[in-house]
Amino acid sequence: MNTSEGGVVGEVTVLVPRLLQPLVDGREELRFDVGGGASVEELLDAIGSEFPVFERRLRDETGKLRRYVNIYLDGEDVRRLAGLQTNASAGQELMVIQSVAGG
Repeated sequence: MNTSEGGVVGEVTVLVPRLLQPLVDGREELRFDVGGGASVEELLDAIGSEFPVFERRLRDETGKLRRYVNIYLDGEDVRRLAGLQTNASAGQELMVIQSVAGG
């Protein structure tokens, strides 16, 4: 599973929020070749191998999503599906949303 710049059949697109873009070389999206599919967990593992600081902002030490991070697969919250075991297929879009709080 490698990231690529262009849109090729067989890829899942991961949309990166502006706040986290500096952690992925300023990119707005990452593309991963998934062939027959990959779980959200496998996609996060692939991101972590290339961008470990970005991945640590999404998951805690146990590998679970941080409570202020939401991930949507084609508009569906993965927590309401099969969590990190949710399967992503070619052509789907994974959107990362990090909550920001303050006062």
